[in-house]
Amino acid sequence: MNTTPAPAGAPAGGSWEELVTVALLGTERRTFQGQHPGREAPVALLDAAAVETVRRRAGVRPARAAARPEPAAPDPRPALPPAAARRLATLLADRPGAGGGGRRGTAPDLMELLPQWLALANTRGFAAPPQVLPALLDAARARTDLRPAALAFAGPRALWLARLNPEWRFALRSSSGGATALPEEPGRIQQLWQEGLFAERVALLSAVRAEDPSAGRELLVATWATERAEDRLMFLDSLRSGLCAEDEEFLERALADRSRNVRATAAELLSALPGSALAARMAARAVSCVAVDHTRGTPVVTVEAPHECDAAMERDGVVPKPPAGRGERSWWLGQLVEAAPLATWRERLGGRSPEEVVALPVADGWQAELHAAWCRAAVRQHDPGWSRALLGAPSAPEAGGPGAVSLAERAKLLATLGAGERAEWVAGFIGTHGLSEAFQLLGVCAVPWAGGLGRAVVDALDIARDAGSYPWSFSGVMGLAERCLDPAEAGRLEGLTSVPDESERAAPGAGDYWAEAFQRLVTTLRLRAAMSAELTAP
Repeated sequence: MNTTPAPAGAPAGGSWEELVTVALLGTERRTFQGQHPGREAPVALLDAAAVETVRRRAGVRPARAAARPEPAAPDPRPALPPAAARRLATLLADRPGAGGGGRRGTAPDLMELLPQWLALANTRGFAAPPQVLPALLDAARARTDLRPAALAFAGPRALWLARLNPEWRFALRSSSGGATALPEEPGRIQQLWQEGLFAERVALLSAVRAEDPSAGRELLVATWATERAEDRLMFLDSLRSGLCAEDEEFLERALADRSRNVRATAAELLSALPGSALAARMAARAVSCVAVDHTRGTPVVTVEAPHECDAAMERDGVVPKPPAGRGERSWWLGQLVEAAPLATWRERLGGRSPEEVVALPVADGWQAELHAAWCRAAVRQHDPGWSRALLGAPSAPEAGGPGAVSLAERAKLLATLGAGERAEWVAGFIGTHGLSEAFQLLGVCAVPWAGGLGRAVVDALDIARDAGSYPWSFSGVMGLAERCLDPAEAGRLEGLTSVPDESERAAPGAGDYWAEAFQRLVTTLRLRAAMSAELTAP
């Protein structure tokens, strides 16, 4: 036992560090000053820790008081109805993984309903209750997809709190809708652009660009020569918002940038302007590679891919080195066709419409490459006519159209169509092909799903249930349905919540799992209906 006398002024139990060590090792293995032997040792340790705690707190010297922060700006929006405020607190209290994984049961996934709740609250113009702001900011910090809606709902008080907590600093770079609020003071925009942090400058450029594209471009031009390459790339990407013909001169200069990534982005933006000089240059190169051969029995598209990638092509954004497993000539051809204005092909291919062009056979195995490039061009140029032609009819075999060679490409093509047409096409796809390949396509449809699409999903789930397999392979679609089905569909689903009679070909217990999944779906839809009603209450 340590018998060294304690120094003058030291606590009877020893230093805080010594007490912590004894607590970790146990009083039977380690002793401390003033310890009583036997069963009283743990009690003595706690007494000594209490004394040392008081001593440590009393020994803190008072510091100069900091300046009192200014009050938060007032939020003029109306307060939430009480029921909606209680609902929000419940949604924020839910945490991912709280259930420990495994079987979900029939309880809704509340965190997945939070984005929808925030969207409804913002649409209806309510202010966030002050007491939930810390939890709301924590949720937005953890999930970047929540930030625009969460910060729009949180309002000016969120910015006030963010100045007091470094973990919420992301909110200082954003405000309503996730876009930076433009300063009202004269010269403040220029000052922030010159002196702000990089993230603040990116957000500022996006905000200025959204309000006045020319002013945003001029802001960037003024400092372009002094920016770092990685910063130039991020700034250039901000020009996607409000891209217009007036941007062409600046983007042409960016084609000579030292950074390959900057040059590639500038070329991509220019190719999205069908009237740009770069688009004309790429069209001239592309049409020299593609023609219609009328000497055969039926017209056939012939392709003669480039034999080299010269310096002029590289300057216009053509990447000379293909990825592994890709041939050089097909790689160069795809980039030329992708960047050429789609209107080019009507004149080049005999005045044919997009549907007629896509229907033409392509010689020598070039069809997949050529059509895939047209898919990328349709997405880049937001051309719904070409997207329809390349998608084809949803009931066709494989429903991919001749150019949509993957689900990801089909989803991108669908995104260029209007919401109603998009939902109708996906409903037709599901009606013919079921749900096995529909997940990505459903993800681009507007929420809530249109009536025809919702019915197609429910009918396909019913067919999958009757087939007797487990529902796990449809868990992704079921999760989307919980968030995207119109709550009015809950009534139609009631009949599916009971456990069906299992057929001989059904997997053991599959009926129980399906009933549980449909019960959760119905519960979630009714919860969403209740959320909407609460936010509508006076």
